[in-house]
Amino acid sequence: MKIALLGYGKMGKVIERIALERGHEIVLRKNEFDPYDGLSEADVAIDFSVPTAAVSNITTCFSKNVPVVCGTTGWLDRYDEMVRLCEEKNGTFLYGSNFSLGVNLFFELNDYLAKMMARFAEVYKVSMEEIHHTQKLDSPSGTAISLAKGIIQNTAYDSWTEEQAGKNQIHIEAKRVENVPGTHSVFYHSDVDFIEIKHVAHNREGFALGAVLAAEWVQNKKGVFSMKDVLNLK
Repeated sequence: MKIALLGYGKMGKVIERIALERGHEIVLRKNEFDPYDGLSEADVAIDFSVPTAAVSNITTCFSKNVPVVCGTTGWLDRYDEMVRLCEEKNGTFLYGSNFSLGVNLFFELNDYLAKMMARFAEVYKVSMEEIHHTQKLDSPSGTAISLAKGIIQNTAYDSWTEEQAGKNQIHIEAKRVENVPGTHSVFYHSDVDFIEIKHVAHNREGFALGAVLAAEWVQNKKGVFSMKDVLNLK
């Protein structure tokens, strides 16, 4: 499989190593202001760029009929626009706020716990915390937002905030600490106890492997997908 790497930072380099180990070829290594030379040769593009480049990268992939797997966060106010464009172009688009197998299982656990806790909304108040390295550009993380959306879909909560939370809001505290790949915690507090579920990433390997597996999975497929499809979690 020929892969275009859109974003060649720390994650891009780990993805490159894993892709090469799995027998794939890298035909483009692109940072934000580099040209797209070689993209048309690719069987798939993997985008781990920056928020300001993601939409341009995705749009260009659709125009060149190259399936795109995107793990960039911080641009999701235009996600629906990209979904519509993918459908118009009969393209292939797989977005994940996190490609780690463990995190995607954590998403499922979060949804299940939220459904149970919805019955006890008068007793327990939910909040969240995410910790990432100081180079992370968006806040809160896309993974934290996905977790919050999972809670919102299954409870009476209607939004999330980094400020002081109102009655139906989920407070997310975002911390930036040197050399932390990613830690996410969900808390349910009451006057007498609290319940916590937590995922801690030790390195970038899990994210990178998941992205390569997703790129392998989208081959010969058309449409809009997520890691739920890749891992058959639906």
